[in-house]
Amino acid sequence: MNISLVGRHIELSDAIKDHLMHSIDTLSKYHLDLISVNAVASSNERKKGVTIEFTINVAGKNTIVITQRDDDLYAAIDIAIDRAQKALRRLHDRISDHKNEGLNEAKQAASHTIDLHAANEAMEDEIVPTELVLYKPQEVAEIVEKLKESTKVFEVFYDNDGKMRVLYKRGDGRFGLY
Repeated sequence: MNISLVGRHIELSDAIKDHLMHSIDTLSKYHLDLISVNAVASSNERKKGVTIEFTINVAGKNTIVITQRDDDLYAAIDIAIDRAQKALRRLHDRISDHKNEGLNEAKQAASHTIDLHAANEAMEDEIVPTELVLYKPQEVAEIVEKLKESTKVFEVFYDNDGKMRVLYKRGDGRFGLY
């Protein structure tokens, strides 16, 4: 990464240069291919205060330009670096997002692994035999005990009169019967 520090109408002391270098080094934590970072600090006599401008070139992506104006140069640098970190974090999240794959690519990948037409025809005429389980009539007390021991919320059963019934747990801890 190429780093350029420039002062326009302002003298960049060693302390300011060290602060700028340390701040720019924090931008590498997003593991993006940063080509260059240009920092331009300028002072304008008509407009009070200082301006810091960061131009960040990322390989294969658009250039990021951050401009910050403040009365204090250190404060302007810190605010501009925070804004640059936010922009780089968003760019990193956009690149590494799992939903970044387009719909057409997903359709092509799915069509290569599964023949949808053959799968549809196979499911259309398939009959799955199931065994019927005959339920003997049960007592309500027996079902209450089963329901207390299990994590189920309700149980469907036939009572001694041959009626289909539903026993369920109520919110207050008691049981209801349909």
